[in-house]
Amino acid sequence: MHPAIDFTAVTEILAKAHDEGRDFLFEYEVYELLSRSGAETPPRTSLLLKGARPLDEKLTALPGDKVVVKIISPYIIHKTEVAGVAIVDKTPDKIRSTWRRMSHQCAENFSAWIERHPQAKPPVYRGLKGEDLVAAVSRDIKGVLLCQYMPPDSEAFGNELIVGIRHTREFGMVVSAGLGGTDTELYAKRFRKGQAIVAASPAMTDGDAFFELFRRTISYRKLAGLTRGQKRIVTDEQLVECFSSFLAMANYFSPENPDAPFVIEELEVNPFAFTDYLMVPLDGMCRFSQPQPRPAPRPIAKIENLLRPQSIGIVGVSATRRNFGRQILDNILAAGFPKDQVTILRPGLDDINGVRCVPDLASVGHSLDLFIVAVAAEQVPDLATQVIDHNAAHSVLLIPGAMGESEESEARALEVRAKIDTARQSKGSGPVFLGPNSLGVISRPGKYDSLFSAHDKLPRHPGEHTRTSAFLSQSGAFMITRMSKLSCLDPAYMVSIGNQLDLTAADLMAYLAEQDELEVIAVYLEGFADMDGLAFCRAVRQAVLGGKVVLLYKAGRTSEGMLATSGHTASLAGDYMVYESCARQAGAMVAQTFTEFEDLFILATRLHHKEIPGKRLAALSGAGFEAVSMADSIQGDDFSLAMAPLEPATCEAISAVLKEHRLDGLVQVKNPLDINPAANDYVHAKVAELLAQDPDVDAVVIGLDPLSPATRTLPDGGDSLEHDQSITRLMPEVFARVHKPIVGVVDGGSLYDPMVEALENHGFPVFRSSDRAVAALAKYIEARLYGRELRG
Repeated sequence: MHPAIDFTAVTEILAKAHDEGRDFLFEYEVYELLSRSGAETPPRTSLLLKGARPLDEKLTALPGDKVVVKIISPYIIHKTEVAGVAIVDKTPDKIRSTWRRMSHQCAENFSAWIERHPQAKPPVYRGLKGEDLVAAVSRDIKGVLLCQYMPPDSEAFGNELIVGIRHTREFGMVVSAGLGGTDTELYAKRFRKGQAIVAASPAMTDGDAFFELFRRTISYRKLAGLTRGQKRIVTDEQLVECFSSFLAMANYFSPENPDAPFVIEELEVNPFAFTDYLMVPLDGMCRFSQPQPRPAPRPIAKIENLLRPQSIGIVGVSATRRNFGRQILDNILAAGFPKDQVTILRPGLDDINGVRCVPDLASVGHSLDLFIVAVAAEQVPDLATQVIDHNAAHSVLLIPGAMGESEESEARALEVRAKIDTARQSKGSGPVFLGPNSLGVISRPGKYDSLFSAHDKLPRHPGEHTRTSAFLSQSGAFMITRMSKLSCLDPAYMVSIGNQLDLTAADLMAYLAEQDELEVIAVYLEGFADMDGLAFCRAVRQAVLGGKVVLLYKAGRTSEGMLATSGHTASLAGDYMVYESCARQAGAMVAQTFTEFEDLFILATRLHHKEIPGKRLAALSGAGFEAVSMADSIQGDDFSLAMAPLEPATCEAISAVLKEHRLDGLVQVKNPLDINPAANDYVHAKVAELLAQDPDVDAVVIGLDPLSPATRTLPDGGDSLEHDQSITRLMPEVFARVHKPIVGVVDGGSLYDPMVEALENHGFPVFRSSDRAVAALAKYIEARLYGRELRG
């Protein structure tokens, strides 16, 4: 849908306010903006300025028997909270008395409110209190706005809609919609995720796609008359038109648009009410700014030099002790990088461990593909200058911290940033920098390992075998601890991003998205650089369109301070909610916990080549509680599966296996299936295979019953898991034969760790509890199906 927006007229409204020294619109100007953006029914208004003496005819000019009186001030946004809204009879005397009372009460009420919430005090009032504050607030009240009263069809819960635009630092423009009204923030807090409010990036979403998100909310069910006692009060087409208009305005008045005359910082209508199938805005606010210069682009093609270097230089290598630099050198050589392509900056020595030393960068003789800096942070600015001035390297890896993590080190980081920017602007290029505060990089395609973690503490996987995953992490410690725990994983790339002084998460994601050999990209992030969230999500979308699975975990979920924002939109769609929404829309799996991240990483690597027709699950176990638990775990806030109906032929085949092993009298064939503790290894494996072969089953979860006397689950003895008929041999064979996902559960203590290790070593995914298995499988299936939908 292409909304009928008069962008020239909207720009003129913003320009008029800007010419008057304002970066905001008054409410009546917001209504004018909405009328120019295709809105059908903004209310008629009449502005009564302070000191004016309007005639009775002007006071009663609006249609209807009642009128809405609203306070007008540049700083009073939430008028209801300060008694700044009143519905009164449309008589001159009533309007005049309300106007006078409101002007007096709002000054006192707003002053009291900002005294209680000092963090929300407008800068113009800082330092004022008591009578001085009241006087200042009163001085800024411009008058009142008379608005046409349009009674809503219903005043029941959920019959008002909020729609807003917000300019965010990380994602640029964001549009959100959901339950509106004065209690909208309460709804967002109390309802399940995605039920009260939805948000999306207009750069990646159109009106129809946004409407599909909105359809999942309680707000839509109320407005569409889908709840008990409710009648539809708006058409789907009206909602799509409204969303399309807001998305189009967000894209036009965006920092992403090089021709944008202004940037909308916030535009919010709260609420839209509904009268006889008309969408009526009852309140609105808008803040805007002027576009800012965009930074010079990073030469991200040089990430190839960083991750697949032909030559490496290092500074900070000790000749006598195993410092970080020496550990990095040893790891690089151990990974197979040619010694004659490594150069050490070390004055006074010819070589260290057979590796050539030179006194300075000018003596290297050529531009290095990668220069690794493993010295104290104080030396970094000077080294950055040398690299840039001598064109000494195409990429630089900054190991040291103390560059921006604290106020004391911020100046150092800014100094290096300024040197990089100057090089980009004057030379048009210069090197790319990874870090600072990076733990290093492992690049199997680049044949080097620059982590400063020793092999005895973090064993590596040697060899030239195929590796199909990558791991980006802003925290190096998170990366290596996950790899220590998930020893069955062996990524082709492990990149510790660090503080993103130059190269960002989006840059690296964009590079990895283009690597054909990769199937899975896992990412841990703590924050985005400016506008990098949007670029990151675009790169995620490209990876998913290329057939990859992307897994994300983002730390830092505390909601931003609601009082620090003008409208409801920012507090409803807070930073983490916006991140999660945009990432999911891009096609990523979003993990909520470290454990879930680990579970999904394993599934993504093990199940990538399995076919996933749909969301129908079959579950079996020899323990009744486990089978029931699997069925109980198929629904969550962001996933859902259905228990598959079994075909008669499947039931007959399973019954035959049970009868052969004298279990038919103990087991009722159904889904979930409790096959009894007497079922041996073969029965477990065979029934799982039969379930996977059922055309109505899309995935299987099997409890492997480690404590059963009938299964071979221990390292030695008569029920040895090394037996060729043990579950650790049979299940991997079944897993390899079938084309659908099968996931195992070993619910037992450390005694059964060897069993789990044996299964994992054969590529079979195993979990230690059934609820974890089902939840992880469900989220993985959701992501795979959505990725297929995006690819068409």
